[in-house]
Amino acid sequence: MRTNRRWLASVAALLGLTLTCSSGCQTVMGGMTLPSGRYLDHYPQYFAPDSAHPLPRELASQEDPAGEARRGAVPGAAAPVAPASPVPGQR
Repeated sequence: MRTNRRWLASVAALLGLTLTCSSGCQTVMGGMTLPSGRYLDHYPQYFAPDSAHPLPRELASQEDPAGEARRGAVPGAAAPVAPASPVPGQR
């Protein structure tokens, strides 16, 4: 009976040690989060940097309040003049 308990305890300890060594989890040591031993197996991720202004259309409307760029006009140029209306009775 005593040998059976020792054998069961040693198998349980070996199984626990095997599971502990084979698991790839993060560890916290001295306030640092360290990666698992398998971190080199993963592909790197790239996150594109965010723009300086999160709302580009709002920024464009603040820089061009008259909306000249949307109408296709040259910035700073005079607005086009509307054609004269026809005078009644002349052809």
